[in-house]
Amino acid sequence: MKNIETLIQEAIALLKSLIQTPSFSSEEEQTALLIENWFTQNNIPFERENNNIWAFNKHFDKSKPTLLLNSHHDTVRPNQGYTKNPFEAIVEDGKLYGLGSNDAGGCLVSLIATFTHFYAAENLPYNIVIVASAEEESSGKKGLNSVLKHLPELECAIVGEPTLMQLAVAEKGLLVLDVIVKGTASHAAHNNPDNPIYNAIPVMEWFKTYQFEKISEVLGPVKMTVTQVTAGKQHNVVPAECHLVVDIRVNDCYNNTEILETVRANVNAEVTPRSMHLNASSIPISHGLVQAGIALGRTTYGSPTLSDQSVLYCKSLKLGPGESLRSHSADEFIYINEIEEGIQLYIKIFTDFFKIK
Repeated sequence: MKNIETLIQEAIALLKSLIQTPSFSSEEEQTALLIENWFTQNNIPFERENNNIWAFNKHFDKSKPTLLLNSHHDTVRPNQGYTKNPFEAIVEDGKLYGLGSNDAGGCLVSLIATFTHFYAAENLPYNIVIVASAEEESSGKKGLNSVLKHLPELECAIVGEPTLMQLAVAEKGLLVLDVIVKGTASHAAHNNPDNPIYNAIPVMEWFKTYQFEKISEVLGPVKMTVTQVTAGKQHNVVPAECHLVVDIRVNDCYNNTEILETVRANVNAEVTPRSMHLNASSIPISHGLVQAGIALGRTTYGSPTLSDQSVLYCKSLKLGPGESLRSHSADEFIYINEIEEGIQLYIKIFTDFFKIK
């Protein structure tokens, strides 16, 4: 078995290769090959579907619960603020620059190195499966959600996203609604008591003022925001419809179906969700993974940002090197020592969680 220092250096080298290989969502073919190559070089059998790669620990036992390790290898497109080549892995002052270095390349290679460390371990109380997934940034149909049908029932998961290696024990879900308020079309010169724009005012007021009863200890209340309003095409015509877009950030006290039912029961409008699968997620503070992290001085918090946790139906913890604020920023970077610390902390947390002496 390779020592931890060797795994760290090889993980950093893999991250540099990933940075230098464009992998926009749905275009991750080449980075998938790099990940395949890691497993091949370490004599670890793997499976691939589309651009998702997954592998199981050597001594997988169907009678044991399964822990999922997951992070993604797709990236957003670089924004116009870059002053460095986003596809060049540049190291300066302890920082590794490049697109996807922080979100979520550092997390991915750290989890891959950690999985490799435990791959051949015998008598683990849990199975381990790692999924290097695609299409996370686009919430696409060929990402982690498409792989779950190939996996055994999952007891819990670690999703690698930049958290400064602190414990994100809950994550808000997302529900985006297209809302159509009806009215009667007419010439603006005529009296019309059924103007859909005016009809939309009480609907928007409801979204502004309604308070869902259950407030999460970690994530706080459900937050609803009207973000787009469109109606009409010319000044002298009252339109037949007023269209709203509503962004709802859902806490872990509700699922998206419950939120949708409440909205439909309270607004006089046609309400259509864009998707229903981006649910809130959480893991109890008492869970062994969380307790292992707390014992190492990690703190817990609730995350407002969305990740592939939203497609999981098991308990899940978001944890990884890097900082969320750097994600999608110009000249994205991760500190080299964050990767070193990340791998060491992952290994320590799992060693405690698995109760390895």
